[in-house]
Order: sequence, then structure tokens, then C-alpha cells
Amino acid sequence: MKYVDYLKGEYAAHMAMFNALEPLFPLISAVGIAMQNCIKNGGKILLMGNGGSAADSQHIAAEIVGRFKKERKGMPAIALTTDTSILTSVGNDYGYDYIFARQIEALCRPEDLVFGITTSGNSANVVRAIEAAKAVGATTVGLTGGTGGKLLNLCDFNLIMPSNVTARIQEAHIFVGHSLCEILESD
Repeated sequence: MKYVDYLKGEYAAHMAMFNALEPLFPLISAVGIAMQNCIKNGGKILLMGNGGSAADSQHIAAEIVGRFKKERKGMPAIALTTDTSILTSVGNDYGYDYIFARQIEALCRPEDLVFGITTSGNSANVVRAIEAAKAVGATTVGLTGGTGGKLLNLCDFNLIMPSNVTARIQEAHIFVGHSLCEILESD
């Protein structure tokens, strides 16, 4: 009983943020269609982020490669957060700001779609990777919060969660990720 009032407040903040998501639905739908087109055109989906956003990248990639709800063939998706040898060698040799950009340079093609997941929109390594993806000609998506940060002016699509609280942004990110996976499977 000690934390009931705290939990009520957190729940209210969560619901208020989720209630504010509806204006993003047309944009989320457009990103889902871009993902469908990416796969239809022989592309792959590349995802990246730090901390909780790294976990979200892996989670969404797993839903795409495995399945979300529908039995289907696997679809190509890679979380750029998972290869510790690449992450540590690039981090050591070039600096942490380049751990994703170097992978984009090596793996990304114009037909691909790249997600940069960062609650602030300002993570230097994600920003550099989105810049690298733009240079290749890939479609880019910023999954952020707050003002969208530096990704706002870089990405083709900006899914900005209507909150400045990291926990609320991350809760919305996984909702959006699951929604996108369902759209991707619906085609």
C-alpha cells in the first residue's frame, strides 16, 4: 500500500502520454508502409540505439526476423547493437560516436530503411549513423521524444513521442515498434 499513490501518478502520466499519441497515427502508418516497401524492394531494416533504445532495437528486429503475430517467412532486419566485437573495435579505433555509422557504411544500401532510436534525438552515435544512411540514400526514421533533437532535421520520418520523460518515451517507443511490426505483417 506504500506506493499506491506513486503508481497512480505514474499510471496517469503514462495514460496522458498515450492519449496524446493519436495525432502521430498517420505518420506511424506512413512509416509502416515505407517498411513494407523496403522489404518488397529487397531492402532490409537496420535499427540502433543506446541503453534501453538498444534493447528496443533488438526487440523490434527480433519481431521482424522471427514473427510478430502472423506466421510468415522471416524478413531482413538487423539491430546494430548486438555485435560486441564490432562495437568494441570501432569504439576503440574510431571512438564511440562511430559505432553505428561504421556499420551503416558497411551494411546499408539505398533500398534499406534505418531507424535511429534515441529518447532525446541527440545521441551522437545515432546522429552520425543517420547522416551516413542519408549519404547512402537509405530511408531514415527517427524514433525520439521531446523536440526530436538533432534527428528532427535529418530524418525522412520523425516519430516524436509527446513527452520529455525518458520512461514515458520508451513506453511509447515499444508501442510504436509493435504497431509497425503489425503493419509490416499485414501486407
